[in-house]
Amino acid sequence: MERATIPAATRPDLPGRILRTSDTRAVYSVREVARLLSLSLGSTYALVREGEIPARKLGGRWVIPKKRFHDWLNEANEQDNRASEGWA
Repeated sequence: MERATIPAATRPDLPGRILRTSDTRAVYSVREVARLLSLSLGSTYALVREGEIPARKLGGRWVIPKKRFHDWLNEANEQDNRASEGWA
């Protein structure tokens, strides 16, 4: 018996598979952050566990607050810019 394949974008049982710009959730999953940063899932989990990426563990699941993540990313970019200009 062959099973029909349904694209991820239309599967209701796979929430968070596609990043949506109108998403109103307050947090990202580790998988979403890995995609945003173009990192492997394993590397992203390591950065989360080390505290490099701001995250919280809720139950057995890591979540990354969107505002804290974007603030962290913007600060990292500003530090990189200062370092390249000789300020760091």
